Amino acid sequence: MSKSNVFDLLGPIMVGPSSSHTAGAVRLGAMARRILGEEPIQGTIFLHGSFAKTGKGHGTHLALVAGLLGMAPDDERIPTSHMIAKERGLNLSFQTADLGDVHPNTVKFDLLGKNGGHVVVVGSSIGGGSIVIREINDFHVELRGDYPTLVILHQDLPGVVAQVTLLLATAQINIARMLVSREKRGAQALMILETDQKIDDTGLDSMRKLPRIYQVLAIGPL
Repeated sequence: MSKSNVFDLLGPIMVGPSSSHTAGAVRLGAMARRILGEEPIQGTIFLHGSFAKTGKGHGTHLALVAGLLGMAPDDERIPTSHMIAKERGLNLSFQTADLGDVHPNTVKFDLLGKNGGHVVVVGSSIGGGSIVIREINDFHVELRGDYPTLVILHQDLPGVVAQVTLLLATAQINIARMLVSREKRGAQALMILETDQKIDDTGLDSMRKLPRIYQVLAIGPL
């Protein structure tokens, strides 16, 4: 028999009628916010499949906005998230979209941050409040928010990945999972590293100074 944890058996503590449409949607919004790396001020949210067809009845719109505001699935303010977004100056619009051969509970965020950052994130709510991020700025990824995670934009050249993993090994940080996606050979690439331990600010600063590293973002587990 496969092992299950309490979260799998009982589901998440949440506000709303559906773990997929509400709790999962909050976590998707929260992860998109973390990937942006700053306070979002504007965005378009594209709803696919079941999210598009039944989302309003399940409170999906409110949940996605709540996540973008940094709320957790059990936050009692979720039903008023649209009002809170307006108060904070977060301007959002919703559209229906066909995102292709993806999970029916899939959403695409196109977000702009207060410091000028921009990111496009595609993710799915896969049941029981669990999520998976599928794309970041057209790079294919698989990010679930269960571990401390490094998102690293770099040039696709020999030795770049080795420099990063050596730095982590020196800091006694174990890599649980790793994925590298690239635009094309020698162009920009995106490295996703899920780790057992959190890298500290000193380690992050050292990583950002490595040759051919353009951006390093550390994301804590949801």
